[in-house]
Amino acid sequence: MPSPNDEIDKSRLLNFLEEIDREMPRQITLVAVGGTAMTLLDAKPSTLDIDFTGPEKDIALFDRVHKTIPHGMKIHPWADGWVFSQCLPPDYLTKSKKIKQFRNIGLRALDPLDIVVTKIGRLDERDIQDIQKCIRKFKLMKSDVKKRASQIEYLGNVEDFKYHVRLALQRFFK
Repeated sequence: MPSPNDEIDKSRLLNFLEEIDREMPRQITLVAVGGTAMTLLDAKPSTLDIDFTGPEKDIALFDRVHKTIPHGMKIHPWADGWVFSQCLPPDYLTKSKKIKQFRNIGLRALDPLDIVVTKIGRLDERDIQDIQKCIRKFKLMKSDVKKRASQIEYLGNVEDFKYHVRLALQRFFK
């Protein structure tokens, strides 16, 4: 079994989801977020953990099923557009990018704009690198990041989030 510290590349992630899919009793939708989404969108080669959001019932089922399969990976499921301490607008699901349809799992990745605004909330060194990669690869515009960030519901110190947004806009869009 792989070590929890092993990086997870796209192939390993898809193979893991194929295993989960075989045990899934019904159709679900998973939306990869953060580094998981970036790995699926070929914006970075691997991720350290697996993060998903999606409809609450789908995430609850995924969480139950994945715990029955030994995999040695850190997995963080977030329901209904929540990502860490932020809640995306309801359109996050329709804006997300289709990656692959398994028999029972519809795999999607957050829109790159949503990846950036959710990473701005935490804004640690790895997030800063990921934000830079997303902005470059997907040619994101300052005005779009600013507008989308204003639509985020932030659980915690809202002033800190607003400060992170200002800081990120200044740093990445000179």
